[in-house]
Amino acid sequence: MNYADIVWVLISTALVMLMTPAVGLFYGGMVRRKNLLSTITMSALTLGLISIEWVLIGYSMAFGPDRFGLIGSFEWAGLKNVGYKPNPDYAATIPHLLFMAFQMMFAVITPALIVGAYVERIKFSSYILFTLLWSIFVYNPVAHWVWAKGGWLKNLGALDFAGGTVVHITAGVSALALSLVLRKRKDFGKVQMEPNNIPLTLLGAFLLWFGWFGFNGGSSLAANEIGVNAFVVTNVAAASAAVSWMIISWLYKKPSAIGIATGAVVGLVAITPASGYVNSLSAIVIGAVASIISFYCIRLRERLELDETLDVWACHGMGGTWGAIATGIFASKAVNPAGNDGLLFGNYKLFFVQLISVLVVWAFSFIVTIIISKVLDRTVGLAVTYEEETVGLDISQHGEEAYGGI
Repeated sequence: MNYADIVWVLISTALVMLMTPAVGLFYGGMVRRKNLLSTITMSALTLGLISIEWVLIGYSMAFGPDRFGLIGSFEWAGLKNVGYKPNPDYAATIPHLLFMAFQMMFAVITPALIVGAYVERIKFSSYILFTLLWSIFVYNPVAHWVWAKGGWLKNLGALDFAGGTVVHITAGVSALALSLVLRKRKDFGKVQMEPNNIPLTLLGAFLLWFGWFGFNGGSSLAANEIGVNAFVVTNVAAASAAVSWMIISWLYKKPSAIGIATGAVVGLVAITPASGYVNSLSAIVIGAVASIISFYCIRLRERLELDETLDVWACHGMGGTWGAIATGIFASKAVNPAGNDGLLFGNYKLFFVQLISVLVVWAFSFIVTIIISKVLDRTVGLAVTYEEETVGLDISQHGEEAYGGI
């Protein structure tokens, strides 16, 4: 046991937990006022739903003893045999139970990210069913492939330090898939749907930035130099992406506050898989390019008239895709001897392994999410009625108002 490591991972776990309600604030400020409470509630309740799922079966499916490189067994279901002693396969200096708790917060925030794709029109009951089914059939298997001992992508040599593939590609691609099944919002493309509270979005974005130090820095699972590097490049990439987005939006119109906040989040997304393997100069490039990619993907989505409400695909799906590929370009053993050299340092194999992992996770996430969405839509129904949507989900789904009173 190393007690400094225990303290750092405990703090990081709490920081990542903070990110889930921060996502709710970030999204909540961008929806119309009649849907603010619903949006925050769906993000926040994910913490309750997935915490229980993770303890019962999720952790065992994702990290339990391997079965054919595809999934973990149920030997650790209900946290059986997950105790205070370290597990040398995952974290040799902290309790196994703490590693489980840290990974729980990643499992929680991932489906919370997808909330941004369907806010303002999904039934609350359908949100609950989708979140649970998606976590079981998409998140848990992909987490096993990439992070677990025996996972086939891990054995192939894929690098994902803190979740660019496992968290952001799965969430972003699934958001795209779900938006293709779920009906469009009433009057989408006909009336301007203005955000209700931009300062709330800014607060959420910068709480995310703060929490991301635990997201990436804590993924070292130790109070060491790799954690320090991840901490520093996380900040640098976010800063680079925020400034890059500001410049791009200024060229078109004005330097948007929401754009700057979104750029920061995109930079954080892109640096996530690379944060334990690249230096600060590479982080500047990764963040800047991420903003350019996501900015133009949003414009593409608008031209295609796809109602993916808050651009989860453009920001998380494409930001995570770029981050995973960038890891294959900029990773360096000089930063982390336990990693690998990327294309920039003469190793083309890592680059192709990263491409394979991206393509596989894209295809799997998209197909399984389409299946889950269609099954739910044809059985319980995904969307609220047009009348409920007109009233707003705060009233129709919760019987409450975000801005009630006189």
